[in-house]
Amino acid sequence: MKIALSISLFVGLVAVGHCLPVETKSWALMPDGEGHMHLINIAPENVVVAENEVEPLFDPLNEVVFRLHTRRNPVHPQLIRWDDQGSVLNSNFDPSHPTRFLIHGWVEGQDAALHWVIKDHYMRVGDFNVINVDWGAGAQTINYAAARNRVAGVGMVVARVINTIRAATGQSLDMINVIGFSLGAHAAGNAGKELGGQLPTIIALDPAGPLFHIGQADCLWKTDAQYTEAIYTNAGTLAFDAPLTHANFYPNGGRSQPGCRLDIAGVCAHMRVNDLFAESVSTENGFNSMRCANYNEILSGRCTISGPYAKMGGEPSNHGRGVEGVYHLMTKADFPFARG
Repeated sequence: MKIALSISLFVGLVAVGHCLPVETKSWALMPDGEGHMHLINIAPENVVVAENEVEPLFDPLNEVVFRLHTRRNPVHPQLIRWDDQGSVLNSNFDPSHPTRFLIHGWVEGQDAALHWVIKDHYMRVGDFNVINVDWGAGAQTINYAAARNRVAGVGMVVARVINTIRAATGQSLDMINVIGFSLGAHAAGNAGKELGGQLPTIIALDPAGPLFHIGQADCLWKTDAQYTEAIYTNAGTLAFDAPLTHANFYPNGGRSQPGCRLDIAGVCAHMRVNDLFAESVSTENGFNSMRCANYNEILSGRCTISGPYAKMGGEPSNHGRGVEGVYHLMTKADFPFARG
């Protein structure tokens, strides 16, 4: 249900998601992939369920859909299955080209923003196997807590598809990266866990904060891949606040973004991360970022140069370049966002 609320109600109900267990606040406003706000209960023990409102079961092995795009079929995808090597062999999948998985967030599905925006930028710069992971059957629910608890299952089936691709084509794991937005970032982390942390790169785009905390078995963590990177554009509200990965980038301080006017609930800032990463894939300028001394400097709004500059996002990733720590950068208010 789409909900229109006054600014005063926004202020009163927005959850401050510092990624700690929510005990005293049961309700929060959360955006879906199109920026529509939903009033949700994030304390599942307080949910009253009527007989006709039982949450449908979610079977990731049968309900997560994998859609392959290549330069030969940039618009019309081909379906591949985790349990069918033939679906890979009979597609346009080319093991000589890098593979990039894109995983959407809450209340999104096939038409999620990152599936098309980021995919298009990959198509611009080279030959890629871009696989959009559609777990809308589990994500398209107003029960945020239920969707949150499905990220491990999504990660599990993503790992199975990766193993199927490798078995069918012989593609090296070194050519496969996984990118996830919001809840999808944690799903990406779980795919990495299933693969023993051997994926070369996981990119977490504003990883979801509410109902996640460091140390949870299904929470994204730096050991989920050889190199993990997170980009925070609404940290502390809709996204995780503290550093989760090897390299943690906080554009414009990581909490609000230029050009997002009256963004009290953080929707615009949260969604901005998809545009920033998409641009990073194809831009010639790059998002040059300053390494700060520690995370406390991010919180205080200052940054002491403490190492080499690094580029946020990009293709190829920073894997193997020694990029680690917390980074600050500034962007423009609209496209192109990169300042170089």
